[in-house]
Amino acid sequence: MSLQVYEYGQEFPLESGKKLPSLQIAYHSYGRLNEDKSNVIWVCHALTANSDVFDWWPGLFGEEEFFNDKDYFIVCANVLGSHYGTTNPLTTNPETGEPYYLDFPQVTIRDMVQAHQILANHLGIQEINTLIGGSLGGQQVLEWAASKLIKINNLIAIGTNAFFSPWGIAFNESQRLALTADPTFYERKLDAGQNGLKAARSMALLSYRTYNAYGVTQVESDHDKTDSYKASSYQAYQGDKLVKRFNALSYYYLTKAMDSHHLGRNRGAVEEVLHSIEGINTLVVGIPSDVLFPPQEQEFIAKNIPNAEYYELHSFFGHDGFLIETKTLTQVISNFLEKNNSKADQLNLIQENE
Repeated sequence: MSLQVYEYGQEFPLESGKKLPSLQIAYHSYGRLNEDKSNVIWVCHALTANSDVFDWWPGLFGEEEFFNDKDYFIVCANVLGSHYGTTNPLTTNPETGEPYYLDFPQVTIRDMVQAHQILANHLGIQEINTLIGGSLGGQQVLEWAASKLIKINNLIAIGTNAFFSPWGIAFNESQRLALTADPTFYERKLDAGQNGLKAARSMALLSYRTYNAYGVTQVESDHDKTDSYKASSYQAYQGDKLVKRFNALSYYYLTKAMDSHHLGRNRGAVEEVLHSIEGINTLVVGIPSDVLFPPQEQEFIAKNIPNAEYYELHSFFGHDGFLIETKTLTQVISNFLEKNNSKADQLNLIQENE
C-alpha cells in the first residue's frame, strides 16, 4: 500500500493553546475493514520511523506475518511533526507561503493522539481491536487509552513509560545541544542542521543499544591500531544514515514531544490515570537490557493498569530489541490475543444464554 494523505480542512488546536491553520496526516493502511469493523490494528510508530509498518517492523507485520492484510485492517499514521508527510516544520505554512522552520509550534504526545483520532474518524473507525506501539509509539498508545477518545479492546505497550524520565529528558537535551551547536540549524533552509543531526543520532544510538552489543559487534581484531576504530565508523555511519532520510528540525520537535509525555498532566496522579484504563486487555512488554526505558517503568505501568499482563523480552540489543526479537514478540502477542479472544467468546456465549 502506498502512502496516503488526509487533508483536514479545519484549524487544529494544540495542547499549548496555539493552533495550526491546517493539518495533513500521512498514513498507510493495509487490508480492509470487515463487516462489523472489528478487525482494526492500529500501530503507533517510534521517533524516526514512518507510517509504513510493513517496512520497519517485519517479522510481526507483513503479508505473511501474524499481523497481515488478509485478516486485519492495519493503520499506521505518521506522527505530527515528523518528516514523513504529516504536518511538520518543513511543511508550507499557508499563512506565509513558506515552510514553518522554527516558527513551527511545539507539539505534545497528546497532540499526536488528537491527530490520530481525527484520522480514525475520517476512516470510519469506532473501535480498535488492538492498539500497539513501542518507545514513543508506546507513549502514544497509553495516552490514547487514557484519553478515552475511542473504544480499545487490546492494548500493547512496549519499552515505554507513563511519563518520560529525567534520564530520558537528559538524553534528549544532550541531542538538542548537538543540534543547536550546528550554526546552520537556525538557517531557514531545508537542509539546516545536518551535522548536528548526525551528532545527535550518534548520541541516541548509545541509548538504544548496550555495552555488551558493542562489545561483540564492534570489537577490534587488530590490537595494535590507535585510530579508525570500528565503533567510531559505526557511529558516523548511523548518523549519516539518518541525515539522508530525516531532518534536524523534525528531530528537535519530536524529542521535545517525547519530553512532554506525562499521563498525569492536568489529570491527577499517574497511578490513578493508569487505573482508569480499565476494561482493556493490556500487555506491557519490558526489555531488561533497555537503558533508555528500563523495565521498572513498564512494571509500574502493568502494576497500575487493572489486570494488565507484564512480559520481559530478553534481548542482547537493549531498547531496539522490540524491533529485532520479533519471533519471540510474535509468540507472546499471539498468546495474549488468543487468550483474550477466548475469554470474549466465552462471555458472549454466557450473555446469549442468559
